[in-house]
Amino acid sequence: MSHDEHKLRWYEGISKYQWLVLTIASLGWIFDVFEGQIFVASMNEAMPELLGTGADPAVARGWNDWALGSFLLGGAFGGVIFGVLSDKIGRSKTMIMTILCYSLFTCVTAFAQAPWQMVVLRFFVAMGVGGEWAVASAMVAEVMPLRSRPVMSSIFHGSSVFGTLLAAAAGAFVVGNPDFGWRWGFAIGALPALLTLWIRWKLREPDQWVAAHELAAKGEAEKPGQIKELFQGANLRSTVIGVSLASIGLVTFWGGHIYGKNALFRHAQVAALAAEDVPAQAPADKDKAVQDRYNLAKDAAFDVHKVEIKRAEMLSMVLNTIGGGLGLVLFGFISNRLGRRGAFIFYHAIAFVMVILLFKVLIPNNASATVLAITLPVFGFFTLGMHAGYAVYFPELYPTRLRGTGGGFCFNMGRIATAVAFFGFGATTIGSEEKAVMLAPLYLVGVVVVLFARETRGEELAE
Repeated sequence: MSHDEHKLRWYEGISKYQWLVLTIASLGWIFDVFEGQIFVASMNEAMPELLGTGADPAVARGWNDWALGSFLLGGAFGGVIFGVLSDKIGRSKTMIMTILCYSLFTCVTAFAQAPWQMVVLRFFVAMGVGGEWAVASAMVAEVMPLRSRPVMSSIFHGSSVFGTLLAAAAGAFVVGNPDFGWRWGFAIGALPALLTLWIRWKLREPDQWVAAHELAAKGEAEKPGQIKELFQGANLRSTVIGVSLASIGLVTFWGGHIYGKNALFRHAQVAALAAEDVPAQAPADKDKAVQDRYNLAKDAAFDVHKVEIKRAEMLSMVLNTIGGGLGLVLFGFISNRLGRRGAFIFYHAIAFVMVILLFKVLIPNNASATVLAITLPVFGFFTLGMHAGYAVYFPELYPTRLRGTGGGFCFNMGRIATAVAFFGFGATTIGSEEKAVMLAPLYLVGVVVVLFARETRGEELAE
């Protein structure tokens, strides 16, 4: 880096093409996240309908966990496959394939007729979702100058909040609208396919990728996309650290962060019961007839206030996501100050505290809506913000010929760990908040893992 370039701010001297790459990569990631989160926004409506009238809520929760597990497993498979392809055939070509994959199968999900079909389709949606991140994160890293790369990668990953906000809006105004319903929420998923036309028209392969292929063609470098290289030499340490960090982040995301939406949701349920003079607690009498009458009264109260309850759930999702978005975008700045390792430690440690505060203190004690609304953005900041570190850090760990392969492998092997956790939860009746609290100690494990990680702040990408 020249002396003059060193004096530039991160956004100065960025070409129109570099901004274009960031924009297209971010749009792909926004729609990527929408396809994942539209299920979260609609699962309380979709799965009971697929199960039929009178479905046991515990059974519906179990199927939802299986669907989440299938999604994560598909993401792992697609992330590795498309990551390798991006190193072999190119970033832009592979990005087109991933976006078409998740768009098509999300749209097809609108026609699901049984719970098992939802589970299978979530796998195929996730193949595209997992692959798109691996490709886009590598491409953003490769076209940006060193001074801009951490911030640009954080902005790329931080754009995911718009996908979640789109899913929240679809949940409130499409899924929760009697005139539409959850099937229309999935049908919207066909729209991102149009983005592929722009990618085909505008994007070219990064210079680093082209140079790496030329060296490989001359026999002066290893062939691109060799998975075995991830477990050789210095790459082994990077792979172990990367997989560990991603596993912790993704398990706690799906098992904790997403249930931040339960904060105002639970508060709205309590308010609905109070409005209909139904006790918040089930009667102590164990007689089945008494319990059945209470459950009917409770369900009737929830049905009367279902619009307010759904909107409270979506407001929680929005507040949680806004905080998470700030945490994501600011990771690059924080990692420039504290180093990559310091930033990961900062986020993991406070995330642990926030999970315990929300799920063990505030929700059980029916904290006011105001307190919950103030807490949720902070909760989201730390429980989601660390994920931008994967887009910043993973591309710095590998040479160009392995960047898509390594980043895709690390990030998406984390999905396998999460899938295992959710398949396990799917066989139990553990509640959402209980899952979050059980998984919270993983954040502290993350602090320990980072202590063994390599610091890459200020280093150029390896050729």
